[in-house]
Amino acid sequence: MAKANGKEATLHQTILSEIEGRIVSGEWPPGFRLPFEVDLAEHYGCSRMTVNKVMTQLAKAGLVERHRKAGSFVTRPRAQSAVLELHDIEAEVKSLGLPYSYSLVSRKERPSNAKDRSLMELAGTTPMVELVAVHRAGSKPFCVEERRINAGVVPEALGTDFKVHAPGGWLIAQVPWSAAENRILAVAASAETARLLEQPKGSPCLVVERRTWSHAGPVTFVRLTYPGDSHTLVARFAPAS
Repeated sequence: MAKANGKEATLHQTILSEIEGRIVSGEWPPGFRLPFEVDLAEHYGCSRMTVNKVMTQLAKAGLVERHRKAGSFVTRPRAQSAVLELHDIEAEVKSLGLPYSYSLVSRKERPSNAKDRSLMELAGTTPMVELVAVHRAGSKPFCVEERRINAGVVPEALGTDFKVHAPGGWLIAQVPWSAAENRILAVAASAETARLLEQPKGSPCLVVERRTWSHAGPVTFVRLTYPGDSHTLVARFAPAS
């Protein structure tokens, strides 16, 4: 019995090391479905209980996700945003080891309306640029960006099409901001947002709404909507002196 237990323990470590190596090396990329436990047990010539213990250990380590009936999948990395920072979405995606891409969905120039004035605390009517865009991580949508730019403060926005470069980084380069405000919400995806994120309507989403100001007045309001299962917000604090 002791010999059998030792063999099982050795097989456990072998299976764990081999699967972990394939995940870490990228041979089995995020979203990859692992072989079923019964198939792994047959491949390694061990009990299904041994394979089950390996999968439990991998799940606890955050390397795999287990779904009843569907099987086990390599975990997709979760992005982390600092709540108090104006983070760059492209840098955030690349930090996950995924290729970044951006596409403009719509662009409008119009006078500010009552909603703009409420969202951005505008004193009066001003020219606005309204944008909708999608940021992608690899083949999947990473977030939907809905942005309003006060062209009264940033007139260069009226001559920029934003087809190639995302407006976030462009604005930071154009106008030094003096104040910013973040608002965090949990929402159910509307039909249009769900379509852009390639998620079912009503899927849980994490939303970051941000307003920024410069010395000349309100600069922009942006609403960033992320699939709720792939994004984390992080804030670090220090005790008051």
